[in-house]
Amino acid sequence: MNLFQFRSAVTLALLAFAVSAFGAEHVVAQKGKAFSVKKLSVKLGDSVKFVNEDPFSHNIFSLSDAKSFDLGSYGVGLSKTVVFDKPGTVEIECAVHPDMKMIVEVSK
Repeated sequence: MNLFQFRSAVTLALLAFAVSAFGAEHVVAQKGKAFSVKKLSVKLGDSVKFVNEDPFSHNIFSLSDAKSFDLGSYGVGLSKTVVFDKPGTVEIECAVHPDMKMIVEVSK
């Protein structure tokens, strides 16, 4: 890696940190085998905290190009957070409850 590539990599890393460090946090509850919202609009760098208010586990995931993730299984009272670092439409589902679906629209 030459000096230019190193500086570019460091700049991109710092930019990614700054975007995630200063984004807003949105909270989406999971209750009654449903998300508290069906559609959410967020800005680039915002995070969504998924809070499990059901008496059983959920496993929230997305295979979308804009943000692919799998939060794994987590139980009642627990939460997991996702930072949205790329604009686009993110389709989110629960692997345990296939009828649980929502959309997150990420804009610049």
